[in-house]
Amino acid sequence: MVKTFIFAQNQKRKFISVIQRLQTVFLALASLLNLSVYFTPIYDKAMADPQAWIGYGLAVSLMIPMIMNVVCIFLYQNRKNQIVWVKRTALVQVIAFAFGVGVLLSLGGVGTYLWDEALGTGLIALGLILEILALRYIRKDEELVRSMDRIR
Repeated sequence: MVKTFIFAQNQKRKFISVIQRLQTVFLALASLLNLSVYFTPIYDKAMADPQAWIGYGLAVSLMIPMIMNVVCIFLYQNRKNQIVWVKRTALVQVIAFAFGVGVLLSLGGVGTYLWDEALGTGLIALGLILEILALRYIRKDEELVRSMDRIR
């Protein structure tokens, strides 16, 4: 029973150390922002488009980074691998942003009447910014670990 308790405490500490990292917050928020785009008018307009590939392209290009961000959160023990996957996620997020801008511009230009649709595209852009910030903080962690290794 004592070993089980110690194991549970170690697992709890690992989970808390994941939450304490700022890049974890950025990646989680980016996933939530991608999820929220599904409830905006830009997604509805994309799915109502006669060209079905536009709606499905937006849906898939939002779903992939959302899942990959959650996976990247749990790659915290291997920062180099985490950096590679966050870069790949950001690339797919750029594709989602391109789909969002394409749908927005296909609605007849940019004006105040498209405020709700622009908000959905802005959420995609904000998710991309959060992924870039997470990448930056992961690199800072990696540099900190390297400097500590040099001191030893």
